[in-house]
Amino acid sequence: MHSERQKMAAGEWYCCLDDELDGLRRRAHEAVHEHCTLPPQERGFISPKLRALLGSSTDSTLIESPFHCSYGFNIHLGAQVYLNAGCTILDSAPVRIGDQTMLGPNVQIYCAQHHKDPEKRVAGLEIAKPVTIGSRVWIGGAAVIMPGVSIGDEAIVGAGAVVTKDVAEGATVVGNPARPLPCAQ
Repeated sequence: MHSERQKMAAGEWYCCLDDELDGLRRRAHEAVHEHCTLPPQERGFISPKLRALLGSSTDSTLIESPFHCSYGFNIHLGAQVYLNAGCTILDSAPVRIGDQTMLGPNVQIYCAQHHKDPEKRVAGLEIAKPVTIGSRVWIGGAAVIMPGVSIGDEAIVGAGAVVTKDVAEGATVVGNPARPLPCAQ
């Protein structure tokens, strides 16, 4: 028998209404609270509790406040990554963001996909799908990255785009759902 956390990590259907997962989310909320409430000169690029919570980050990674994440330990940030104010990462699966990638304000990254059956959805069943964002990517403000999406190196995601499918290296996508522009501007 696997725990709900083990099922989540394995990419299987799991129940998010679970004591162990609740405890992990509380730990993340405490770290996020510290990050969002410390004066900037004390917080630095990432507050101490949030840095300790993250799966990986570098000294050159900057997360503006406010910021929110579900668990934190599934977030892996490369060198010189910049997350602007209001970013939300619901990291029930690994989220990997490559070097020198910039996320605009209020970008949202989702890994959880809730069950389509309403009874199972109400019971808390969901599945976690990883999100991978390459290096030197620019994601415009208020863009939404859906579960299971990969975005290639040097791609651009326009502000307000809803990315439901993989984005090729060097591509520019815009709209809802996001679709490629014929050529980059």
